[in-house]
Amino acid sequence: MESVRKANQRLRNYPLLLTKCADKATAYAVCVSRDLNVQHKICDAEFKEFLACIRKSAQEMKTKL
Repeated sequence: MESVRKANQRLRNYPLLLTKCADKATAYAVCVSRDLNVQHKICDAEFKEFLACIRKSAQEMKTKL
């Protein structure tokens, strides 16, 4: 049951990670919602910045994703 507790703790950390990267998340959301026909990898740069921010924040919090 220890693994379940750890997984639940990681899930509780997600809102904190998202708030630390709100600007990157907003940029990605704007890109995705810009056009009704979203093309594959059209917002790849914004997604990579958002993902890098999430990973960095998780590392600073000493948690896994």
